[in-house]
Amino acid sequence: TPPPRRAHASSNASPPGVAMATTSRSGRHGSDDEESTPAMRRLRRLSLHLLQPAPEGGGSLGPAACAGKRRAGGLDADAAALTAYLRGRHRKMQARVYEFYVARPELQTPVELPMAAHRDLCFRQMAALVREAGVRPLSLMAADPAEYFAVMEAVGGVDISLAIKVGVQYSLWGGSVINLGTKKHKEKYFDKIDNLEYPGCFAMTELHHGSNVQALQTTATFDPVTDEFIIDTPNDGAIKWWIGNAALHGKFATVFARLILPLQGKGGEPADMGIHAFIVPIRDLETHAVLPGIEINDCGHKIGLNGVDNGALRFRSVRIPRDNLLNRFGDVARDGKYTSSLPTINRRFAATLGELVGGRVGLAYSSVGVLKVAVTIAVRYALLRQQFGPPKEPEISVLDYQSHQHKLMPMLASAYAFHFARAYLVDMYSEMKKTNDEDVTADVHVLSSGLKSYITSYTAKSISICRESCGGHGYAAVNRFGGLRNDHDIFQTFEGDNTVLLQQVAGDLLKQYQQKFKGGTLSVTWNYLRDSMGTYLSQPNPVTARWEGEDHLRDPKFQLDAFRYRTSRLLHSVAARLQKHMKTLGGFGAWNRCLNHLLTLAESHIESVILARFIEAVKSCPDEKTREVLKLVCDLYALERIWKDIGTYRNVDYVAPNKAKAIHKLVDYLSYQVRLVARELVDAFDVPDQIIRAPIGMQSEAYAQYTQGVGFYRQPT
Repeated sequence: TPPPRRAHASSNASPPGVAMATTSRSGRHGSDDEESTPAMRRLRRLSLHLLQPAPEGGGSLGPAACAGKRRAGGLDADAAALTAYLRGRHRKMQARVYEFYVARPELQTPVELPMAAHRDLCFRQMAALVREAGVRPLSLMAADPAEYFAVMEAVGGVDISLAIKVGVQYSLWGGSVINLGTKKHKEKYFDKIDNLEYPGCFAMTELHHGSNVQALQTTATFDPVTDEFIIDTPNDGAIKWWIGNAALHGKFATVFARLILPLQGKGGEPADMGIHAFIVPIRDLETHAVLPGIEINDCGHKIGLNGVDNGALRFRSVRIPRDNLLNRFGDVARDGKYTSSLPTINRRFAATLGELVGGRVGLAYSSVGVLKVAVTIAVRYALLRQQFGPPKEPEISVLDYQSHQHKLMPMLASAYAFHFARAYLVDMYSEMKKTNDEDVTADVHVLSSGLKSYITSYTAKSISICRESCGGHGYAAVNRFGGLRNDHDIFQTFEGDNTVLLQQVAGDLLKQYQQKFKGGTLSVTWNYLRDSMGTYLSQPNPVTARWEGEDHLRDPKFQLDAFRYRTSRLLHSVAARLQKHMKTLGGFGAWNRCLNHLLTLAESHIESVILARFIEAVKSCPDEKTREVLKLVCDLYALERIWKDIGTYRNVDYVAPNKAKAIHKLVDYLSYQVRLVARELVDAFDVPDQIIRAPIGMQSEAYAQYTQGVGFYRQPT
């Protein structure tokens, strides 16, 4: 059965007193007397505010049985059952972290806080987590990365600055030592990093170079006389910039620098062995004084994340022992001889960066947590807030307006889709750390790049939409959208600029595409290209292009085929364009000429991966009613994405005009259906009110908490 036809209206509904004509069953315009009957008032409300669309072929109210069926197959969403399915293995650890901070009011971040006080609080929050709550993040990361990322999400709920502070200490500083170092480094540093005795930094980014790590200019020159490396900042462009933990708290830094070996190049010139990582002490362990030869300055107040002390570092002939080279992928002997298991600079560089993907995994994971909080606040407020309504009738919930559903329900569906995608990414990352398999490592590198880029960009846009959806109350700092937006915004930049990361995804797709036609094997992540490239590149079937039945449109095979068809077409066409332009523009010029096409390709592929994981999660759900709710949400995610890019499908006749129209109608209808279970869907995220914190986003008595928060007290009854 096709979805019901629906009228269109704006949430800017007619103000009270402005009547709109309705049509009775006999076709006559309703009189004032008719308006007063319950049936006509009901019809008027439904047609005006678009809650239950009229059936095809007329403007009258449809039968109740149909409406019942449309309620996600007659189900009543059970938030507890949804929560049970969404909860990861480490939910108990998250609850432990939440409970610890809720019980410690002095460790909770107030709405207004000067930068210096915020930095001090953020360090105390991290120290309390380690020394009082007994959580050892570095040990968790080494033993079970999934549990570590669960902790990161929980501390991000307390304060995003805290999550970044913890990430700098453990993912970056600690992660660089255990992933790029060898046994001697782990024995010396691991426990003291874990217990916060050795707070540290990750000094990669320079003033002139961020994403292009291979072009870093800081040098580490080996001195064979003293058996030391000399760390130098050759010019102001090489000053290490935006280094978290550097301005105040760090005692060490992992410094990324060019390894220079004197007399070992051609003609006795110095040999540049490429980028390597070195442990450099930057402050005295006892006095905390900045060490000689090191200059540290504060990067100052930022748009957000002011609990993190970002600093800039300059080195002037700073000497460190040879053992401070993190030598997993390349080593220098006492006589100055260089050895490596990897034969080229490029291979060593790729291996070095490949071991640091945990930061991108963590950002993608945490960004989903931020999206859940923002959507929860916006949906709960939209259910609570009432505005306008039919004449002489009570006001209705803002979420009952179609335009509001159009804003928030696809976003809610995306939060669910991203939840399952991030679980898959963490599983892949855990497998990589366990097996060190090269193919899995390559997959995780590209998948983490794509998901980090796609999810953080989506979340950044969504926070602003959520703020707008809450009207003036969304602008109050206490309701958190401003803080969430400012703190999360940088997620799009650090651990790899999103545009650069998407290019890595596109580049890998082109590499896989080339291997396909050379008879090579494709990695697991891209196996749909291997299995079905011929099908996806063939002409669309003119019969299926016109199918518009609801069963067909809600078939996971149709949805996934559509996503993959789009990706394969984009891949095929950009490969042809690159080949054409390379003849006249060269490789770099051709890439730049096709750059927007390449970014679209990468996003399309990542959407295919996300949908595939969502479909698999729906199939794997053991509870039938929960599975039906998730299927509804998954259908909205898939069809809304298809509709947003309907021009691509129309241009190649993959979707006929009547089918496009049916998809549009079904997206509207599914948004309405998801609205009916929206409360249960956000409750299932299981984020405690003390972590949500926004008064308008509380599960109960939101207005009471809001008014009391600004100084009003409840009147005695």
